[in-house]
Amino acid sequence: MRHYHHLGLLPEPARRANGYRHYALRHAVVLARIRRLTELGLGLTEVRDVLADDVGRDLVEVLAELDEDLARQESAIRERRRRLRALLDVGEPSAEGPVSPELAAVLDVLPSDDSPMAVRDREILALVDTGASPEDRERLSAALRAVLDDPDAVARTREAYALLDALADVDPGDPRVERTARTLAARVPRGLPTEGQPDLANAVLGAVYADLAPAQAQAVRRMLEIVLGVER
Repeated sequence: MRHYHHLGLLPEPARRANGYRHYALRHAVVLARIRRLTELGLGLTEVRDVLADDVGRDLVEVLAELDEDLARQESAIRERRRRLRALLDVGEPSAEGPVSPELAAVLDVLPSDDSPMAVRDREILALVDTGASPEDRERLSAALRAVLDDPDAVARTREAYALLDALADVDPGDPRVERTARTLAARVPRGLPTEGQPDLANAVLGAVYADLAPAQAQAVRRMLEIVLGVER
């Protein structure tokens, strides 16, 4: 009640001779109304506006706005439950989870084995999945699924991981780096979108390179240059 007094929700009553506040029936009526309004979901600031004599909004307007807000929340909750149900239907989540159902289907067939590069690849895909719009997420997942439907795709992916893993302790100037880059570029599936010519020096790619060994980063950088036609 002291908090209500402080916010201006409830008029502070006069005090008796002994210093105690003297609350009357009117105070109980206002308290009951505050409780009913807060149970509907109104914040105390909105309640204060409703109770104020000079407010320019009536209770019907406030309640209509509250109803619209609750409808938005209800829609958001339904969407969250749909996504949760889709994740549960997939079964045991991946180590990178939770991820979208679209990416979960991709990770289910993407080889992981004991390859450190495979682990990084899955982590990067999970990162992209988290930040992408639903439309971009669906496009990327559809492209990856189309590629992995190729019976030889998993074997080629394992070989790519092995080539990159072998560069973990190699000098970036080693001839194997360029050979690996060209081998990987030649095996980039046509189903993956490469249009748009992204800036190869952007911050996201920079973070990816920084997470790799120097020779691995150089091989990935050269592979992208080759695929995108940015030859040196």
